[in-house]
Amino acid sequence: MKYQPIQNYINGVFVNASGDQHMEVISPLDGTLLSTVPLSSSKDLDNAVKAAEAAFPAWSKKPIKERVQVFFRYKYLLEQNLKELAELCSEENGKTYGESVAEIEKCIELTEFATSLPQLVTGEVLEVSRGVECRTEHVPLGVVASISPFNFPSMVPNWTIPNAIALGNCMIIKPSEKVPLSSIRLAQLLKEAGLPDGVFNIINGDATIVEAICDHPGIHAVSFVGSTKIAKLVYRRATSNYKRCLALGGAKNHLMVLPDAKPEMTAQNVAASMSGCAGQRCMAASAMVAVGQVDHIIEKICEEARKIVPGENLGAVINKESKERIEQYISQAEQQGAKILVDGRNAKVAGKENGTYVGPTVIDYVKPEMSVAKEEIFGPVISIIRTNTVDEALTIENANPYGNAASVFTQNGGMARYIIERASAGMIGVNVGVPVPREPFSFGGWNESKFGVGDITGKSSIEFWTKLKKSTIKWNPEAGVNWMS
Repeated sequence: MKYQPIQNYINGVFVNASGDQHMEVISPLDGTLLSTVPLSSSKDLDNAVKAAEAAFPAWSKKPIKERVQVFFRYKYLLEQNLKELAELCSEENGKTYGESVAEIEKCIELTEFATSLPQLVTGEVLEVSRGVECRTEHVPLGVVASISPFNFPSMVPNWTIPNAIALGNCMIIKPSEKVPLSSIRLAQLLKEAGLPDGVFNIINGDATIVEAICDHPGIHAVSFVGSTKIAKLVYRRATSNYKRCLALGGAKNHLMVLPDAKPEMTAQNVAASMSGCAGQRCMAASAMVAVGQVDHIIEKICEEARKIVPGENLGAVINKESKERIEQYISQAEQQGAKILVDGRNAKVAGKENGTYVGPTVIDYVKPEMSVAKEEIFGPVISIIRTNTVDEALTIENANPYGNAASVFTQNGGMARYIIERASAGMIGVNVGVPVPREPFSFGGWNESKFGVGDITGKSSIEFWTKLKKSTIKWNPEAGVNWMS
């Protein structure tokens, strides 16, 4: 085992879980046993909540300009430790080193946004009557929790950590049991940056801890990122306990390719979108809607896909079960009459035979009713659905129950606007394969890709992590008494 067994992080120290149940943490790159992660109990969660509750009064009373000083230092530490963090991310998640570097760079950007929060939460004041003013201010909620997935071990926790804590809350993170190592390192950097003990805590575990977080009366808000099936369960359970909840689910993102699209640019973007992070991201291209005669572009997409080599510029999928599930989707599509143009099944990497790799896969002549056209595959696979018109393409996109992202590839500005206005997705791209907004714009989809109000990052997140206090103030008796007083 390469690393010491994972422990929980409570009140600034690493502690063992109360039970003795553990899971193995296996590297998808080569099957190496990295560590073990504890399956914590509700008792462990209680301890974390108590530590966070004890830290909250002092932390929340600090002016926000003082709180964000921690995140100026944290940003610096992320920059100084970028290589180590990227290597750890790659090791436990399976993505390439370059993709892991990009993930840590996004963590830095998210933290940079948090340092700007004092300029965004200044509140408002207005003299509403002679001698009477009304004022608003953003007030932290208390103890909050964030439940993170395996596909971005550092970035998704940093969607919530900097903003929620800078706004005055104390936080409990539950990382995916598949990738717990990165969160441990983030805790160490936060402490080094000067974050007081108890403000940030980590509880490891499985679904039992997720349910306990949703039920715990001391936790006031829960964010979740994962599959739509689990997002619905988390949202329903958390809100039934009168908590705020923002639960992000899965996706089936459609790229609409029109005949006037630039072939080289389109092919490069489509191939990168479907294969980046081995397709294990909710913004990956999963379905391409070919509008009209675009065979020349499809040929170039296949050329680009063949340049993507497992173990070189394509990482592993998270585990053996995922590899088997993805390959079953491909085989089923072939059995149903689709044509496999580039086949990524049975991928092997020399020297890493125990790694879990799936090669880039391009499937043509897919029908909208096929599973590969409707369901989230979460692998480096793109399904091509052929249509004759843009309206047919939009009908297919809008019939999809998800709503994270949609993109169009065209040189026609009017057609791009037509699709932007009609595509049912929260994030739209024009000649962009992965239309993730940069800060301060927020990340968030529509439909069954998101449950709850607001977005998880950017300015929109302020409303989720705070409550608004309104004050009406009168000092001068000469203002008299009126309907306001």
